[in-house]
Amino acid sequence: MQEDPRKLFGRRLASLRKERGWSQERLALESGIARSYLGGIERGQRNVALLNICKIADTLEVDPAELFRF
Repeated sequence: MQEDPRKLFGRRLASLRKERGWSQERLALESGIARSYLGGIERGQRNVALLNICKIADTLEVDPAELFRF
């Protein structure tokens, strides 16, 4: 069985965030998205909305597609 895409997306987000040396708190402040919500995304517990995917990608200065490169 294929792994839950929410978990794959969350791991990818965490990886990109850590590559920049950012904490969840910094990403939250820079993106305007609550830290607890970002934590849920990274744990694969949230089904993140398209607008939030775009906000996160913009904040990390990556193309939104980069978040889907599992």
